[in-house]
Amino acid sequence: MPGVSTPPVDTAGEVSPGRLQVEIWSDLVCPWCYVGRARFGLALAAFAHRDSVDVSYRSFELDPNAAQGATTTVAEMLASKYGGRAEAIRAGEERLVDMATELGLGYRADRLHGNTFDAHRLVQLGIERGAGDELVGRLFQANFAERRSIFEPASLVEIAAEAGLDPAEASAVVRDETYADRVRADEAIAGELGISGVPFYVFDRAYGVSAAQATETFTTVLDQVWRERHGGPPA
Repeated sequence: MPGVSTPPVDTAGEVSPGRLQVEIWSDLVCPWCYVGRARFGLALAAFAHRDSVDVSYRSFELDPNAAQGATTTVAEMLASKYGGRAEAIRAGEERLVDMATELGLGYRADRLHGNTFDAHRLVQLGIERGAGDELVGRLFQANFAERRSIFEPASLVEIAAEAGLDPAEASAVVRDETYADRVRADEAIAGELGISGVPFYVFDRAYGVSAAQATETFTTVLDQVWRERHGGPPA
């Protein structure tokens, strides 16, 4: 697939006949994951076999050592991580603003940054309740467009309720370690597959695509993987 990184991927994952499995490893504070989700969504919406595609969200922490419950601004985090190169940081954020705007997404450079482990655990609840996609979307929007915290328990519960989850159940998950094992399992699989950065898309455990590729690239990948894995023309 021209222009797409396709490193060897473990084919041990179960694939249902006649269906295309897409697993997306991402972090909820990753701007490229935010942009990539929108681009992939556009490609999937236009894909002729979209009703035969199963999308699964997988957990990945870019900053697992961030203190749980504590927050800082993204600008402060980037300055600390990259040595205070303000101009380069500003240019990168401006580029992301332009990309997000083109996709109709809100994007605030003054957003917060923190530990996403609890948010990932909450996504696992959403997946179990059939609201995983909606919750991931709301968490991304809250973080990037609304400058709401996705790191504090009360805010997480509010966002979960907006995605259709029961607030009491969401609160119980945030309070304890429920679904921690699932988050760690996703991260372990990422390690086994050699995934070191996100977003990363795995198709039928046979093809890997890294980064927030253009919508047209995702369209090409969907068509080619369907043809090679499931036979027949793409549409």
